[in-house]
Order: sequence, then C-alpha cells, then structure tokens
Amino acid sequence: MGIVYRIYLDGSEKVYGCATCKTHLSDVSSLISDTFRGHHGPAWLFDKAVNILEGKTEEREMMTGKHIVRDISCISCSTVLGWKYERAYVEAEKYKEGKFILESKLLTEIPTRASMSPPLN
Repeated sequence: MGIVYRIYLDGSEKVYGCATCKTHLSDVSSLISDTFRGHHGPAWLFDKAVNILEGKTEEREMMTGKHIVRDISCISCSTVLGWKYERAYVEAEKYKEGKFILESKLLTEIPTRASMSPPLN
C-alpha cells in the first residue's frame, strides 16, 4: 500500500483526535453542531475531517429520515469513528450532505501550539 501520510492540524485553538491513537481528525473551526446522536451517545457534526478512511455507501433509516451514508474510520488505528452523509432524502436534511459525524466518546482534544501559547500583553 505504501506510506500513509497523516495531516497534522495545528492552527486552531482546539483539535479533535482519535481517542485510541491521537491521530488528528478535525478542529473547532469545522464544528457545525454538537447536538447529534451516534451509536455510542453524543456526536458532533463537522464540515471537514482528515486522516479518515471511508467505507462503502449504504442506506440507513435514521431519526431524521432515510440517508445514504458511509462509515468513517481512523487512518492509523482503524477505529470506526462515525459516518459521512452522502445523501439525504428529506429536503430539510440536505445540509448534512458531505458532512461528517464523529462520536464524541471516540474523540479526544489534542493540545496544539495555539492552545498552549501564552497571552500577548
């Protein structure tokens, strides 16, 4: 397969990573909502996610209607972290298309240089 290069996110105050291996996945600037539900409880909707592998598409009936989704997993440790919305059949849910659900239980906050910098006086 060759070498897999991971993307390192460091320009944000908060970076979210895989709780298993700490691989960077997204940051606070990509967080759209923290009011979603996943298989393991609370989940967050993100505009962008990096260092993930996408599974095959499948149709799922969810609380908000039928969607076509694909599971997403960590590129480093293969932990299934959530899913990506490919298509929503309900018009009011189309804003989710192309977005990512990451389950909060499977995430950890990664310290960044931006979050550790002392305040400027």
